[in-house]
Amino acid sequence: MPLASLPAPFKQPVMLLSMQTTIAHPVSVAGFGYWSGKNIRVEFRPAMIDTGIVFVRADLSPHARIAARIENRIDMPRRSNLRYNHIQVEMVEHVLAALSGLRIDNCEVWVNQAEMPGCDGSAKAFVEVLDTAPLLKQGVARPPLRVTETIRVSQGDQWVEARPIVGGGCLMEYQLDYPHAPVIGRQSVKFALTPEVFRQEIAPCRTFVLEQEAVQMVQQGYGLRVTPRDLLLFNDTGPVDNQLHFDNECARHKALDLVGDLALVGSRLEGHFIAHRSGHQLNALAAHTLLERFAPKQTLSMTA
Repeated sequence: MPLASLPAPFKQPVMLLSMQTTIAHPVSVAGFGYWSGKNIRVEFRPAMIDTGIVFVRADLSPHARIAARIENRIDMPRRSNLRYNHIQVEMVEHVLAALSGLRIDNCEVWVNQAEMPGCDGSAKAFVEVLDTAPLLKQGVARPPLRVTETIRVSQGDQWVEARPIVGGGCLMEYQLDYPHAPVIGRQSVKFALTPEVFRQEIAPCRTFVLEQEAVQMVQQGYGLRVTPRDLLLFNDTGPVDNQLHFDNECARHKALDLVGDLALVGSRLEGHFIAHRSGHQLNALAAHTLLERFAPKQTLSMTA
């Protein structure tokens, strides 16, 4: 399978002194929720230094704020949800992947429902609208979370490993294996996590589901508005009423989810991250472990 762009040898500047960023003005995306079927509008707004990524439930009075931090994550099947003071936001991983992939550190994400819009099952719509707002450097650096020794978390034959990387930067790798679905089979992807690579080769990669899984979800009352044009639905011969963007699009989408889930550490990542058959729950365990072992130090001022 083809790999996403990877410089050879891989070299990336150390991000220790990278200034925090936000967007210059609000931008928005509209769509419907895959799970709820409700119409949803998301507005990305500029945020102050050290805000991080914060979801704001504008449909509630008073407005509820939920920080995109691993301690606020709750386990749900097939997606990543956050909860604070009994208030939730749902399916946040693609929004977080877009912000992380574009290196946007501080942003308020205002929503008028709990769930994020599914769009086409990728992060493309979020990236495209964020690209219309100039990126602002804010004059203060947030040290990255730097991996200084190899660690691994695992559940059965699934695992996520983080290794130190020479020269800095962030290298991502995902290894997918679907033995029960030969139409997907084994795929892998490896890429430098830069805004250019992310927007072109990872962000457009869509979520996927097997036909029998989709039938079960519909029977449970989920996904009633979703059609095969809204994501990748696989039967025994391939995608139904759709075409792949890449031969290894499923592995690339799993890597997209990994980027979004690891964004819950609240810092840019510096290291080599390898995931083998991992999902949202194991990605979250990896994020917890990364923070416990390599939590970055205080903010650094670039103007002091």
